[in-house]
Formats: sequence, structure tokens, C-alpha cells
Amino acid sequence: MISSDAITWNAPNDDHPARAASQRSYSAVARGDLAEWLTVYAEDAVIEDPVGPSMFDPDGAGHRGHEGISAFWQKAIAPIATFEFEINDSFANPGSNTCANIGRIRTSFPDGSHTTTDLIMVYVVHDDGRVASMRAYWEPDRTIASFTQG
Repeated sequence: MISSDAITWNAPNDDHPARAASQRSYSAVARGDLAEWLTVYAEDAVIEDPVGPSMFDPDGAGHRGHEGISAFWQKAIAPIATFEFEINDSFANPGSNTCANIGRIRTSFPDGSHTTTDLIMVYVVHDDGRVASMRAYWEPDRTIASFTQG
């Protein structure tokens, strides 16, 4: 188990490239480090978070390349005061460049209010270990229903 103030990893843990990339991504988000986060993603990466149309991506086309990923950061990550990641399972077959992590993310806002998102995140990496795509499966309505005033 990996544990820090912001990341609790209760899942299988090895040096699988997609799993390692997901952990680097969570760490950069938890620290609020956009520059570090971008190093985890390939120049042509696509993020779908959540998959399909949402308040962050009305067309559901995903956020493409470092420019699109940076714009997503500004909309979805920058306004959050703290992130707490709890990963309870991770599936990564040897010889594949993909892993699927199952967990929950608690986000706290500057006013002390917070939400909890239960989700599955699928990471695909290039041979260099940088993320080619990340698809997060979660339901915005369920997250909104978890809102607790600070």
C-alpha cells in the first residue's frame, strides 16, 4: 500500500508503466503542479474526464494535446483547494500499456465544501511511459449529489 496525505493506494502496485504514470499524474494533481502534470502526458495525449459530454467538455470530444489538457486543468483542477485520491484496485496486464484504476477522489473547495467522486480511470501509455490517453468513467450527477457544504 502506498499512502501519503493526498494518495492512498490500496491496490496492486508494481512497476507497470501505465500504473506508474497514473501515480505520477495523481501526485502532480495533489501538489497543484501543472508543469509536472504535463510531463506525464504525451504531446498528443487525450483526456476524457468524464467520458462523454460534461460541464468540462460540452461536446464530449476530450481535451487534446498539452494546450487542451492545460485548459482542462484551469476548468477542473485549478479551482480545487485539495484532492485526496483513494485507489482501491488497479488492473494492468503484463505486456500491455494499459491499466484501469478503481477508486474515489475527494475534492475540497476553498470554502471548505467538498464532493466525492467514485470512478474508474483507464490509462494508456506510449512505449516511453507517457500517457497517450486517460478516460475517467464517473457520473457528474452522483458527484454533485455528494456535495457537502463547508
